[in-house]
Amino acid sequence: MVKDKKLVELIRERNDAQFSVGDVYLGKVSKIASSLNAAFINVGYEKDAFLHYFDLGPQFSSLNNYTQGVMNGKLKHSSLMYFKMLADIPKSGKISNQIQTGQNVLVQIAKEPISTKGPRITSHVTLAGRFLVLIPFAEKIAVSQKIKSGEERERLKKLMESIKPKGFGLIVRTVAEEKSVAELDADLNNLVNKWTECYNNLKTAKAPQKMLGEMGRTSVVIRDLVNASFSSIMVDDADLYAEIKEYLRTIAPEKEEIVKLYKGNMPIFDQYGIEKQIKAAFGRTVNMPSGAYLIIEHTEALHVIDVNSGTRIKSKNDQESNALEVNLEAAEEVVRQLRLRDLGGIIVVDFIDMYNPENRKKLHARLRELMKSDRAKNHILPPSKFGLVQITRERVRPQTIINTLEKCPTCHGTGEVEPPLLIIDKIENTLRYILSQQNGKGLVLLVHPFIYSFLNQGFPSLKMKWLLKYKRGIKIRELDSLQFLEYKILNKNGEELKIS
Repeated sequence: MVKDKKLVELIRERNDAQFSVGDVYLGKVSKIASSLNAAFINVGYEKDAFLHYFDLGPQFSSLNNYTQGVMNGKLKHSSLMYFKMLADIPKSGKISNQIQTGQNVLVQIAKEPISTKGPRITSHVTLAGRFLVLIPFAEKIAVSQKIKSGEERERLKKLMESIKPKGFGLIVRTVAEEKSVAELDADLNNLVNKWTECYNNLKTAKAPQKMLGEMGRTSVVIRDLVNASFSSIMVDDADLYAEIKEYLRTIAPEKEEIVKLYKGNMPIFDQYGIEKQIKAAFGRTVNMPSGAYLIIEHTEALHVIDVNSGTRIKSKNDQESNALEVNLEAAEEVVRQLRLRDLGGIIVVDFIDMYNPENRKKLHARLRELMKSDRAKNHILPPSKFGLVQITRERVRPQTIINTLEKCPTCHGTGEVEPPLLIIDKIENTLRYILSQQNGKGLVLLVHPFIYSFLNQGFPSLKMKWLLKYKRGIKIRELDSLQFLEYKILNKNGEELKIS
């Protein structure tokens, strides 16, 4: 996602992606951990998923009863209209009183597998749509707090009460503001159909098995991000282009025309300067226009970001003013980096020290303002007296890691190179073969400047020895673009000779 030609969000989807946030699974209880008040559930991943008591959801008894009823063939319809709801489970109960080892449970992926941990799951199943979120076994209707108009909130709530099916709760999303009855009803029907699909899959399921998959990452991004401010969606794949247009036609017909199929000769990321920004943004060091820079380090427990003023010098301002300017610029880049890399958990930022409490307040306020555009839940503590700002950010997926380092073309990533004298032997053996076996004439040897100096040093030099030995002159030229131990041999026509 690009704003004012600047990369602000990068989302990667693997072709073999499994256990995505939102996927619904029928799992089997592997182990009860009473000391943690949690259970480990087999959902088919190499490591068991983690289910805490607080993630069971208040309607777990109803969900569990429904799951067993469907699998036993006692429930003949997906509708909850005639299903008898059970009482909510206690807020501070024991997980061993709710589930037992070997039991089948319906769960949803809340956090994807990260590092050495399996997925984090919940039994509080929710189905997200464009405008609504459907909550089975609940009756509550909630409207997004971001919809500020009291009249609009009341309209949406009354509308939902009139069309909501019995046994389901609803959350009205922010994008539902000012939407028509027809649009909201269509979205609701789509979600109810998804619940019916889950019911049909559950009838013949054997744990562990996926019951309902979230949409592809592309469609999820379109669903959650695209709004009136988007001016274009560029796609370089014909099938994906058709899929996106079809999806937008159902959820936002007015935006269908902004989807365009890219047919340029250059890769799409190169054409729009994305590749260059990725290389510049995902390294250990991130430079800023003013000359200041960030150092970003990752540990198992947290992420650490260090702010440095670098070459940024403004002699007109005092040290405190300079520190504030650098910190405010760094705050913007830090927030951008959190979204780009999808960093989660604990993030500690070491800003440049500021002694004026008002300046520290300005920095804290600026960070909070910038983080409002971040969809992930976050919390920012004020700067400490040591200049450290602690941030917690919701982590539901593994962070985006892009290796911006390339293998050394000389050692090919091994960290070891051949001795220079061995390269001299290789060059001479190649020349001997060309001169004796192919009767080569007018040869030009291209080498790195260091090797060039070595071949020409002393009396007699290696170049002179080759002349006396092979009775034929060989031109030697230095070429800065060659690697230290790289060489090329050209014929009299300037064509490179390849020796297999």
